[in-house]
Amino acid sequence: MRRKPAKTARVNTFPLLAPSVAALLLWMTVPLAMTLWFSFRRYNLLNPMLHGFVGLSNYRFLIADPALSHILLTTVFLVAAVLTITVSLGAVMAALFAVSFPGRGIARVLMISPFFVMPTVSALIWKNLLMHPVNGLFAAIARGLGFPAIDWFGSLPLTSIIIIVSWEWLPFAFLILLTALQSLDQEQLEAARLDGAGPIAIFFHIQIPHMGRAISVVVMMETIFLLGIFAEIYVTTAGGPGIATTNLPFLIYQRALLAFNVGSASAAGVIAIVLANIIAAFLIRTIAKRLDV
Repeated sequence: MRRKPAKTARVNTFPLLAPSVAALLLWMTVPLAMTLWFSFRRYNLLNPMLHGFVGLSNYRFLIADPALSHILLTTVFLVAAVLTITVSLGAVMAALFAVSFPGRGIARVLMISPFFVMPTVSALIWKNLLMHPVNGLFAAIARGLGFPAIDWFGSLPLTSIIIIVSWEWLPFAFLILLTALQSLDQEQLEAARLDGAGPIAIFFHIQIPHMGRAISVVVMMETIFLLGIFAEIYVTTAGGPGIATTNLPFLIYQRALLAFNVGSASAAGVIAIVLANIIAAFLIRTIAKRLDV
C-alpha cells in the first residue's frame, strides 16, 4: 500500500509580521493623516495661535491660483523630458557597452559615476563649473569658438534643470537596460548578422524588444523619484525666473517655509499625492499588461 504523504504543519507567521506591518502602516498613515488634517485648517507658522477649521478654503485658494496650472504642466513636462532622454540614451549606451572593447570596465565605472553624486553637489557643479555664463566651461568653449556665452539659468532655466537631472539619472537607466541586454541570446544576434541585419536593424528589431520589460521598470522607478525633484531647483534657479522652474515639491516648500502657510502647503501636498497615485496606477497597469504578454 502506498503511504499518504505526511501533512506539513502550517506556521502562523502573523505574530512575526505584525510588528513590521504595524510600524510600516504608522510610518505611512500618520504623515498622510496629518497632511490631510492641516489641509482643512488655517495654520501659520508665524502666528500658531491663529488657527481653525476652514474646510476647502485652502484647496479653493490653491486651485484659483492661475500659476497652479503652469506648475502642474512644468512638473509633468520635467518628468516626461527626463524620462525620454534617460531611457533613449540609456538604451543606446547599453547597446554600445554590450559589445566588448578595450577599457570597457573603466568606461562603465565612468558611465555610472554620476549616479553616486548627491543631487545638491551635482547641481552646484553644473551651476558653477559648467553652466556659469562667465566662468563656466560651456561659456569658455563658446567664446573660444567665437559665439556668445549662454546664460543657461537665465534664458533656458527649465532646459538646464532637465539636463542636470538627466545626467544624474542616465546611469540608473543604463545599468538596468544593460543588465537586461546581457541576457539576450548571442546566437540570435549571430543569426541576424548572418541574415544581413546591420547594427541599427539589430538595435530596433531585436535589442529594443528584448529590453521592453526593463524599460517599463525604469520608467516606473524614475517617475516615482522624478515627481519629487527639489534639490536641483533649489540650488540653481530657486523656482525662477518667476515660476518657470517651479514644480509641485518646490511649491510646497514655498508655501510652507517661505510663506509659512502650513494649510496651503498641505493642500498642495495632497494634490501632489493624488497626481503621483494617478501616474503610478497608470504605470503599474501598463507594466502588468506587459508582464502578462
